[in-house]
Amino acid sequence: MRAVYAAHTVTMLGTVGAQVALSILIFERTGSPLLSALVLVCSFLPYAVGGLLLSSVADRFPARRVLVACDLLSATCVACMLLPGMPVGGLLGLLVGTGMIAPVFAGARAASLAHLLPQDLFPIGRSLLRAIGQTAVLTGFAVGGIAVAAIGAKWLLVVEVTTFLLSAILIGAGTPSTPPGERKSSTVRDSWTGLRMLFANRSLRNLILLTWVAPAFSSLPDGLAVAYTAQVGVAAAAAGALFTGYAVGSVFGELVVARFTPSVRRRLVVPFLLVSQLPAIAFLTVPPIPVAALLLAISGTGYAFNQGVDPLILQHTDPSYRGRLFTIQTSGLMAIQGVSIALGGVVGSFLDPNLTIALAGVLGTTITLLIARQALTTVPRRTATQVL
Repeated sequence: MRAVYAAHTVTMLGTVGAQVALSILIFERTGSPLLSALVLVCSFLPYAVGGLLLSSVADRFPARRVLVACDLLSATCVACMLLPGMPVGGLLGLLVGTGMIAPVFAGARAASLAHLLPQDLFPIGRSLLRAIGQTAVLTGFAVGGIAVAAIGAKWLLVVEVTTFLLSAILIGAGTPSTPPGERKSSTVRDSWTGLRMLFANRSLRNLILLTWVAPAFSSLPDGLAVAYTAQVGVAAAAAGALFTGYAVGSVFGELVVARFTPSVRRRLVVPFLLVSQLPAIAFLTVPPIPVAALLLAISGTGYAFNQGVDPLILQHTDPSYRGRLFTIQTSGLMAIQGVSIALGGVVGSFLDPNLTIALAGVLGTTITLLIARQALTTVPRRTATQVL
């Protein structure tokens, strides 16, 4: 497990730092804020496509082999970005390639955790991965700009290539092999089978929707952080406090809740869902930036509700479908968060930012509770194979 967490740490740090480097590199070449912003779009939106078309890869082959192959392919894509004369379109295309690979890697890693850890430790294992990821995002964005100024954007991309290679070595040499799954048909067809499984099993569908919808609403303030600073009359740089507030709260919540017993984590799912949504309603009062950051930090702690939901997801999923399930779950989460932030920006064009955030809090509280009522209702267990 040390190898798994070390690989995740170095990969996340390299990836976030490279996003900063690529954004700066493209802006320096073109002077276009739009093309620079496309870096984040090309990093996250391909998650949806990769999750739909390639999710079965995580089940068809041994997880360790999939993880190492994903790292090597990602390293190759980033290395190609360093080729002299690479056009901006080529850079963005290569970034799309890494975005297609990322959900397959995430799904295979989650499926491997289910093999490597006892069932009662699986939610803690995933929780630690999320905490490492949030910490790496904070660190990467904080030092990325400094690193570009110190060593240059291209050298930061070299660092990302190195982190992918190091991750491949750590996983390949430091983790045991896990058994491959069945290959019933083509990769795409098996992926669609996994998607059908997700939507055919009512209990599983509601659980996955819960893990998508709750963070979709609670992360919406990130897209309005800069606009909110303008509304309260402070410098745009203060938006950094809002960006980091949610992430800091998420890390704190994951680490604290991991110490609870499984039964306590299960009972706290609904309270944590409420904690993730209700603080946004307080933006009706237009709180100052320190208070707003604290509200977002409190909201972030509610993200620990996943530790009570993950065991239920395992309970309703046949082991042969876990890779596909976790790949689809990851890709759907990234896609729906991107859509919600974009919609928040649209609504924020007509309403004040604080009203938009408060509205998201009201809707998020209502919708997540409705889904939770369906997802957490005790029903007879049906696994994926029973449904299909």
